[in-house]
Amino acid sequence: MISEKIQSLLRVSELGSISEAARSLSLTQPAVSQHIKALEKELGVKLFDRAHGRISITKQGETAVRCAKRILVLYENLLRDLSAKGAQADHIRVGFTHTAESNPVAEALAKFGAENRDITITIHTDKIKNLYSKLHSYELDLAVTEGRVEDPSLRYMLLDTDYLALAVPPQHPFAKRELVNLKELQREKLILRLPGSNTRKQLDRFLQSSRLNLADLNIALEIDNVATIKDLVRREFGISILPRSACLDEAKKKKIVLVPVENLSIVRETNLAYLEDFDRPDILADISRCYTEIIQSYN
Repeated sequence: MISEKIQSLLRVSELGSISEAARSLSLTQPAVSQHIKALEKELGVKLFDRAHGRISITKQGETAVRCAKRILVLYENLLRDLSAKGAQADHIRVGFTHTAESNPVAEALAKFGAENRDITITIHTDKIKNLYSKLHSYELDLAVTEGRVEDPSLRYMLLDTDYLALAVPPQHPFAKRELVNLKELQREKLILRLPGSNTRKQLDRFLQSSRLNLADLNIALEIDNVATIKDLVRREFGISILPRSACLDEAKKKKIVLVPVENLSIVRETNLAYLEDFDRPDILADISRCYTEIIQSYN
């Protein structure tokens, strides 16, 4: 059972008040205060600063809270896994960015799930920074990433390589072109991902290398959801620059045409990231196989 001291630490950190933490935990205020003092003595650090009736967390306290959250998640995972063993079931939690939601990885996971009915798959969508954080806190088992970060605790399995392309409706004049240059692109209404997305960052770097910036483009809309962008492109509200992998289904059905942009030769990796102690190579191998089969179906 999770220690009451850890529960008190997390609740005080969350609410910023010992009295409110005590109320939410159905404990007395002196009991919660004693939990915090006992933890501080045990760890040899000060977790909270108390001054003028206010309480604020210290740097050491922030570190303790991060670890406490991991402990809580691991304990919840233990309860879930022990309960699932009776039903001979596993539970895999996978993190996706908004771009990856439209990637064939989602379809590959669906295929993997259909073939392994004793495994439950839960997909969480978030920003890439948060996905890495959730991997480290064991809230996720796997994360679909574009590229890699230098982190010795992480391992990666390469699923595919990808690139950015111009997505246009079939009726657009560019749909019959083999290549589009930047000058032509500047005259078109563009629907782009929001600033901060990996796709947008790569586009920014490309423009800078060509001595241009976003102000030189005619940006009609900025949207976070890739599916919405593709729908607007199909309905001829504008054109977009998107990862090829996010448009494979629409390209196969001829709802969208993908056209290369001159000198936009940015290659992206599609990886599955996981912690080094993830001990299910069989699952990784099966997901890789399912992904390969899905990609082949688009060719």
